[in-house]
Amino acid sequence: MLNKQAENSAFIESELKWFTEVLNTRLKIYFDHESKFSSIGEIPAPDPEAHSGGYKDFIIANQLNQADRICLMMAFIPLLKPQLFDCFNIKNANTDQRFTEFGCVRGNHHNGLIPTYETLLFILSGDIIQERLKFIGYFNHQHVLFRNKNLNMELQYEGEPLHSALIIPSMDLTESLLKGEKYSPEFSLKFPARKITTEQRWDELVLDDSVMTQINEIKSWIELGDKMLDEWNLRRKMKPGYRSLFYGPSGSGKTFTANLIGKYTNRDVYCVDLSMVVSKYIGETEKNLSKIFEGAEHKNWILFFDEADALFGKRTNIKDSHDRYANQEVSYLLQRVEDYNGLVVLSTNLKANIDDAFARRFQSVIHFPMPNAEQRERLWINTFSEKTVFEKGLILREIAEKYEVTGGAILNVVRYCSLMAMSRNNNIILHTDIINGIRKEFQKEGKTI
Repeated sequence: MLNKQAENSAFIESELKWFTEVLNTRLKIYFDHESKFSSIGEIPAPDPEAHSGGYKDFIIANQLNQADRICLMMAFIPLLKPQLFDCFNIKNANTDQRFTEFGCVRGNHHNGLIPTYETLLFILSGDIIQERLKFIGYFNHQHVLFRNKNLNMELQYEGEPLHSALIIPSMDLTESLLKGEKYSPEFSLKFPARKITTEQRWDELVLDDSVMTQINEIKSWIELGDKMLDEWNLRRKMKPGYRSLFYGPSGSGKTFTANLIGKYTNRDVYCVDLSMVVSKYIGETEKNLSKIFEGAEHKNWILFFDEADALFGKRTNIKDSHDRYANQEVSYLLQRVEDYNGLVVLSTNLKANIDDAFARRFQSVIHFPMPNAEQRERLWINTFSEKTVFEKGLILREIAEKYEVTGGAILNVVRYCSLMAMSRNNNIILHTDIINGIRKEFQKEGKTI
């Protein structure tokens, strides 16, 4: 029995052989050479039901026909078998140039040819105008392969015909179909957001019942939102995404909660690095934000903007052209957030810092308060390792009642205490260690014990 990757590779190989036969037949018919087929439609495509793997699953899930499958495989040829397009390098004897109707573009660094929309039209229709017009109307930005950016039509220069656009598979489609892996973009200037995860469990989240109720509403939207919009015919009335504002002191669980929502709804969570997004130069912030939303589109990612005041803060009073542009920028950001079809979470320490235009458009505004004494005791108990013991007379309940700290601060104190115990070559947590740890946390905020 072949493993899953081997089975996927075997089907891709059969699809590649079929595409090769289609391409060779198109060229034979076009140049009036002898061919055993009178049209490419006579060439039987591999039966996806007889195979398994991500490539086959994608074909079945999207109900791709033969033309769709030709388009899909054509886009992957530069990755799978670039020499297959060497046939398009031949020159027209009349012009001493490559045949215009073949399309294809040589890459800047890729030595082979990259297919264009023109290449697709040639393979599917040759020089039959009626067939060409049919496929021009069929393959557009609403086609199943293009509307979710699985394949991209990329014009190299403005003003050129659409048919000169390169047809390039997205990175996530390439990873999932060819490698059987889930694509996660690298954190960089081109994509200034970092994937964040947690090993902790849902039962380790300590929040008020009222806060948990609001968090569960977000989970319900993720699980049922699309079903509600489609089955109850609400999509034309409501935007598909969900926007939530988390506010409260640092360490109160805002990032942790976003992480858990992603973990338990099987969504990747990307934390946006606002230091790389916000720019003093006019237009640069919009460009940087566009990179994130375009990269996240149709991928069900959760976008988490920590310390969102820097990007979504209150509008300025208009005193000069820069202020006017800053307000236009806020309006642009608002539109991008509203148009995103996934979950966007904005996090801030103070709700008052967020622009009212944004706040009004949130589906939920959730306050993460300082934990009370009972919650702090649970946090202390949950955070310490089960392998540690407490010195005689140390009562966590008394610590919890006396010192008002957040869950994030408690985590830092537990880390400090555990290191102190280990440095003593034992597993005993001392009362003085906890007090010293709390003192260090208070000093960060300018407070004293």
